[in-house]
Amino acid sequence: MKIWCGIDWAEHHHDIAVVDEAGTLLVKRRIGDDLDGFGQLIGVLTELAGAQHLEVPVAMETANGLLAASLLDAGYSLFAINPLAVSRYRDRYSPSRAKSDAADAYVLANILRTDPAAHRRVPADSEQAKAIRVLARAQQDAVWERQQAQAKLRSLLREYYPAFLAAFPDLADRDARAALAIAPSPAAAARLRRPSLRAALARNGRQRNLDHQVERILTELRVEHMRQPARVEAAMSAQALAHLRSLDAAVANAAALEASTAAEFATHDDAAIITSMPGLGPVLAARVLAELGDDHSRFADAKSLKAFAGTAPVTRASGLKRSVTRRVVRNKRLGQAGHLWAFSLLTSSPGARAHYDRRRAAGDSHNAAARNLANRYFGVLHHCLQNRVPYDEAKANPTPRAVAA
Repeated sequence: MKIWCGIDWAEHHHDIAVVDEAGTLLVKRRIGDDLDGFGQLIGVLTELAGAQHLEVPVAMETANGLLAASLLDAGYSLFAINPLAVSRYRDRYSPSRAKSDAADAYVLANILRTDPAAHRRVPADSEQAKAIRVLARAQQDAVWERQQAQAKLRSLLREYYPAFLAAFPDLADRDARAALAIAPSPAAAARLRRPSLRAALARNGRQRNLDHQVERILTELRVEHMRQPARVEAAMSAQALAHLRSLDAAVANAAALEASTAAEFATHDDAAIITSMPGLGPVLAARVLAELGDDHSRFADAKSLKAFAGTAPVTRASGLKRSVTRRVVRNKRLGQAGHLWAFSLLTSSPGARAHYDRRRAAGDSHNAAARNLANRYFGVLHHCLQNRVPYDEAKANPTPRAVAA
């Protein structure tokens, strides 16, 4: 006999349902989101598995959280089912569109019972790979927060302080943040003394060309431009300082998480192979590993990995209509890493550059050619990881004579 378990999770409790091969509901229960509740779940599954030690696949709508982590740590096969798929399956069991947590748990269990081959087990990544995933995603989030903080500050400065934007195109630059902290308005810039600016730049880490930088900043900040009324300008400068504090925190967070990510990634067994690929530095390589994981049985072939990254095209055909377009449903973080990787490949691999140029000459747009290039190199990366060999430019991009031979 085989059994399957479905769990509809919530913040404070979870509904569980266990079905057998005939779809008969064996257990229907609500457990708490705590250690006692998890103990009840394990007790139910252990009792049903019995002396035969049956494997009990578990279906949930997420692979994140303490419950999922505890199930994986306990050795259960966990399947994360897309909530949209659950919604479609729900109509099969409830044409009236009725919905409840207990019913969803039953639907989840039956999804695995009826269509096990259509859903993938959550990969059995190592603890270190999971730690790298946490750090790499946090670092990427910090970069996005830094960009958002910059955009907010830039938008505000355009309204009352255009001279500052002309002086500092990059607002995250340490000199820019030091100058804005002591001269947040044109009025403050007019009163700013050279020793004060010099000291502020030195505190923020500038050591060379201090006097030259001080003169440049003062000259550019004091350029005449249109001004807001004095009280409005003062209010906007207070708002700018608030945005500056957010930007300072985002810059510090991104830098700290980058260091932690690179340090954790450097000790992973796959690090040497991944960084042997051209164009992959420690942080970008860590992002790739974070999304791929180190369970090398996760992808049956390179085609599966490419589809997961979203670089492989998708074909839609109906009747006489047929179109080949980019893939929308994908791992967006891995897709963005592939996009950045394609840019760096253009300058780090002659073979990659030649491949990109051929695609462009064939009529591809820049984005299409870059996506095709990333698609190709994800395939190369899959080969290297599966065979435990480093990247070889000559083998990845053989010359025409070598091909003919």
